[in-house]
Amino acid sequence: MSWFVEVLASVLLIAGGIFLFIGSMGMVHLRDFYMRLHGPTKATTLGIGCMLIASTLFFWSQDGKPDIQELLITLFLFITAPVSAHLLSKAGLHMQLNHIDITEGDPVELRDEEVAKKPVPHPDKGHG
Repeated sequence: MSWFVEVLASVLLIAGGIFLFIGSMGMVHLRDFYMRLHGPTKATTLGIGCMLIASTLFFWSQDGKPDIQELLITLFLFITAPVSAHLLSKAGLHMQLNHIDITEGDPVELRDEEVAKKPVPHPDKGHG
């Protein structure tokens, strides 16, 4: 049974590395904020998740008990990544960040008071 877990962990590590590479390339090559948001939130999250699951499976087979820390890290990662991506995209819409025509749209969920007419002042720079 140990060889099966090692093969499965190896496959998950390779898949995780591929997803991480694809997500990193997306950060470099995609052209605007909204497109770049997909790299770390989708592919990279899946890559890190594969690696954490591989580590959990491998050490569970070696020690005979699961490591609760790795399970909690995996759970925390899969819960927080979509939330942070949503908040970043809402902040980008609020600040009216530049985007290319491909990502241009008229989001229905934004009300007039949610869209900034001018850049939001930085708290340290004053309101002028």
